[in-house]
Amino acid sequence: MDVFVYGTLTEPDRVGEVLDSFVFVGPATLSGLRTVEGRYPTLAPGGETAGRLLRTDETGTLDAYEGVDDGLYVRVSVPLDAPDGHPEEAALYVGDPDRLGADATWPGDGGFRERVREYLDRTEVAVRLDP
Repeated sequence: MDVFVYGTLTEPDRVGEVLDSFVFVGPATLSGLRTVEGRYPTLAPGGETAGRLLRTDETGTLDAYEGVDDGLYVRVSVPLDAPDGHPEEAALYVGDPDRLGADATWPGDGGFRERVREYLDRTEVAVRLDP
């Protein structure tokens, strides 16, 4: 799985503490979402975010690290603009701004997960692998 990372997981030493097997594919840009700071970094609607594309098969480990089962972050997939041979989508983790103390508002109805997915369904959010 290719994952767009934008916070602590851009640091090889930190990733090595979390995952047994990974490779950084290269620098990447996320369009349509911007970084906001809270207890941990998260994303909010609008803007761009610089980061890296990380490849790993350890999805469960990343989900646990990001607190997906507890609702701290949600993992979603967005289109990936990359040369042939790469997946068509990249995963990314979006943290709940209320739980992280971050200044972000996700429009829509329902819970945080539903509002994120609704926003992604109607907005052009994508990851571009940078040259």
